[in-house]
Amino acid sequence: MGKIVPYLWFNNQAEEAVKLYTSIFNNSKISNISYYEDAGEEVSGMKSGSVMSLDFEIDGQEFIALNGGPVFSFTPAISFFINCGTKEEVDYLWHKLSYGGSVLMELDEYAFSKRFGWLQDKFGVNWQLSLGSGNQKINTFFMFTGDNYGKAEEAMKFYTSIFKNSTIREIHRYEEGDESLKGKVNRAIFSLQGQDFMIIDSNFNHNFNFTEAISLFVKCEDQAEVDELWDRLTEDGEEIQCGWLKDKYGISWQIVPTLLGQLLDSDDSVRSNRVLKEMFKMKKIEIAKLQQAYDNEE
Repeated sequence: MGKIVPYLWFNNQAEEAVKLYTSIFNNSKISNISYYEDAGEEVSGMKSGSVMSLDFEIDGQEFIALNGGPVFSFTPAISFFINCGTKEEVDYLWHKLSYGGSVLMELDEYAFSKRFGWLQDKFGVNWQLSLGSGNQKINTFFMFTGDNYGKAEEAMKFYTSIFKNSTIREIHRYEEGDESLKGKVNRAIFSLQGQDFMIIDSNFNHNFNFTEAISLFVKCEDQAEVDELWDRLTEDGEEIQCGWLKDKYGISWQIVPTLLGQLLDSDDSVRSNRVLKEMFKMKKIEIAKLQQAYDNEE
């Protein structure tokens, strides 16, 4: 099983966003660019030959960005928490990422950090910039609010029961304030597949929740891995299409066999188009049917 990779759905701004991110973060690069083919144009309405997705890294963290059109919107329910080594780094990233965006928490000193700010960049992606160290430079950060409020600890236990090499590393609970808040997760870090994630409960009356604009992309080695993850993550959740699902908390996942990318990247566009058309018929990805579509016209 491969890494869990954040997958960002942009309103046709993926290239611009990725160029910005890779220009301001260290240890960053664009590793692959994929283009829409005829079958993709038929389903998505995106022009054949235009950029479909970009695989990229910022500070060593892998991401995928999709040009998907104006279908989904980013919300603060999922953000990216950046551990910055110096005040200058915090200020530099804040200056670059806040341009044309909006501020959710002003850049300032807080009880939990000497220098912290939360912003939404001009593309809608949310970033938390904090002075301090951590096991990982960039952490995907989940806010459990609304109907999910109070379920952060339950969610961590659920996810760590599914993925290998996983554990709850630390939990800090609310101890003061509203009685309903006490005991809930103030901040926690948990690890899946050796990757750190952060999570909180928030009882504020937010008018947002999780959306498909950010999903978690998992590459699987074989059908057994696909089946196991799909079955567990769809418990009380929802099967979508093309390997997409929503778990019981509304967080979106893509459970995708490694072979799919290999078949779609084939130099034989006729064969790869057949694979794409077959994939569009599926909810859970079935490797045998993809291979059959690649090998045979019927």
